Amino acid sequence: MTASTPLDPGSVTPAAVVAVRQALDGRWSAVREEIRARDDFASLRVAPGADPETYRDRVWEMLGQLAADGHALHGFPTSVGGHGDIGGSVVSFEMLAFADLSLQVKSGVQWGLFGGAIQALGNAEQHARYLPSVMDLSLPGCFGMTETGHGSDVQSVHTTATYDPATGEFVIDTPTESARKDYIGNAARDGRMAALFVQLWTAPAGQEPQRYGVHALLVPLRDDDGTVLPGVEITDDGHKEGLNGVDNGRLAFHGVRVPRANLLDRYGTVAADGTYSSSIESENRRFFTMLGALVRGRISVSGSAVGAAMLALTIAIRYGEVRRQFSAPGGDGEIAVLDYLAHQRKLLPLLARTYALRFAQNELVEMLHDIQTTREAGGDVDEKRQRELESRAAGIKALSTWNATEVIQVCREACGGQGYLSENRLGALRTDTDVFTTFEGDNTVLLQLVAKGLISGYADDFGNLDTLGTIRFVADQVLDSVAERTSLHSLAERLRGAAGGDDDEVLDSSWQIKLLDDREEHTLDSLVRRLRPARGKGVSAERAFEIFNSTQDHLLRAARSHLDGLVLDAFNRACEGQQDPAARSLMRQVCDLYALSVIETDKGWFLEHGRISASRAKAVTAEVNRLCQSLRQHARALIDSFGIPEEWIGAPIAVGEEARRQDEAIAHAGSGAHTA
Repeated sequence: MTASTPLDPGSVTPAAVVAVRQALDGRWSAVREEIRARDDFASLRVAPGADPETYRDRVWEMLGQLAADGHALHGFPTSVGGHGDIGGSVVSFEMLAFADLSLQVKSGVQWGLFGGAIQALGNAEQHARYLPSVMDLSLPGCFGMTETGHGSDVQSVHTTATYDPATGEFVIDTPTESARKDYIGNAARDGRMAALFVQLWTAPAGQEPQRYGVHALLVPLRDDDGTVLPGVEITDDGHKEGLNGVDNGRLAFHGVRVPRANLLDRYGTVAADGTYSSSIESENRRFFTMLGALVRGRISVSGSAVGAAMLALTIAIRYGEVRRQFSAPGGDGEIAVLDYLAHQRKLLPLLARTYALRFAQNELVEMLHDIQTTREAGGDVDEKRQRELESRAAGIKALSTWNATEVIQVCREACGGQGYLSENRLGALRTDTDVFTTFEGDNTVLLQLVAKGLISGYADDFGNLDTLGTIRFVADQVLDSVAERTSLHSLAERLRGAAGGDDDEVLDSSWQIKLLDDREEHTLDSLVRRLRPARGKGVSAERAFEIFNSTQDHLLRAARSHLDGLVLDAFNRACEGQQDPAARSLMRQVCDLYALSVIETDKGWFLEHGRISASRAKAVTAEVNRLCQSLRQHARALIDSFGIPEEWIGAPIAVGEEARRQDEAIAHAGSGAHTA
């Protein structure tokens, strides 16, 4: 892989923009184009300032419109009238980020979480009975997992379902206030049934019930008229910082009875006499297998965060090209703010990171599609591949949602007071996406999951261990093989290659990859060495936890280092797969900017650990500046490659008369930029 070279402004033609867009669209470009062709998509947005009830009404109306148009069919099985296209379902969900995020989240609750739980955890009879009504919205539903007292720790939820052999029913109870199902989308107003996650208790008649861990049941909430059913308690979560078109609520259950047939029993069955059986003997393994089947929701959130960041960057970069400030030397005009390096530094590295995350997201969706399509067809899925999917989904979701939070805030600031106006969408994007960092998994917890997978190297065994068992497993079984992977001689050779050489080498992709790989390996080795005191059975549980807790900084750094390399690899593969020469050269420059921005951000670590010299560190910063200035002339082409139709953008500062004139210039000359 060679260094990128600057492009002349005129070389990025409309054809090159299309080629970049196709690369960003990935395998499901046809689905994206189909949605782009909708002439009513811009109407799927609520005007700023709507009161919550009006907003909820409008979102419900729009959801019905999507259902009538068959928007929900992509990911459901062909046996029940769906298209059997799991990747297409994630992509179609992602595209809704350009319309209205409340609509997107509500659709995700209905079709991704509620319908997805039935699809992933239910049997064929349950599919046939419920999924057609889920798809056409005649059965609106909820996903009842999170509790007031247990969010990320799903395995410890307190809601119970106790089987009664005398009646053939499960009895659902909320034993404490902290066991209420909380923040449940669709619960406060529209949902009529919940896929409820509970601790399952059962035993044959005459025996004491035993707990068999977390399972899911379908529990009716309201009748056809919308009346709350006896024993079900529903309260509205109230006004939120964002997503007020979604009716989040709290659920509690007091002796609610549901038939035995309502158990989603793909991974665990209760016979009529109360006998429990499962093809997966271990409770822990059963739990993680069940959660793994639900990974689509986490991947969908990641995709929507990337989409929101793309929209924010489109608005801010368009505005930066037409907003002028301070007189140009030697002329009568003023300078476009995007011509200032400081403004480029704000936006273009974030643009590069969003590109990188989009390519990583594309690969993640492909992996999800291939694995789950194989499983639904009855084929065997390699467990290591499944664990890799879960780990990658956790990590990319964390990076993508944190990126969206940062991107939208920076874009708001880059647009000054105009960015603060509701009509320009950045404020709503900021508040609506803020919760993405904590739902479908708190990001810090997700990074811990990534790191634990790295240090164990044996995901199946690891999934069956508690915290103490994990620490001892790592210390006893993995430490020696991980900590001393590399001889001192080869390490010295590698470091000489990273730290020395010409400054031009910073644009060498192999140098960038090697530097990030070395940081990951060193951080992982250091983490495992810090766990060494936990070695041995004589260490108490308290001491083991203390040791583990003291490594949290290294744990999170190891995960982040691994993910940075994974994302860079995805970007490099996208560059190598690009056939259009101008598009490939443009993508390579953006890839270089992403890689060098990652290195620059952690420059202190690389210097501190002797991975780069002071002169090389300065060269990285100089090259980031140069790339920002070079890519400035192609900034418009880069955001046009996102493929967001003009009428979808909806921000006056991005679609004014001057911006429209730029569109004409791009179409006729392919210049990709407006100069001062």
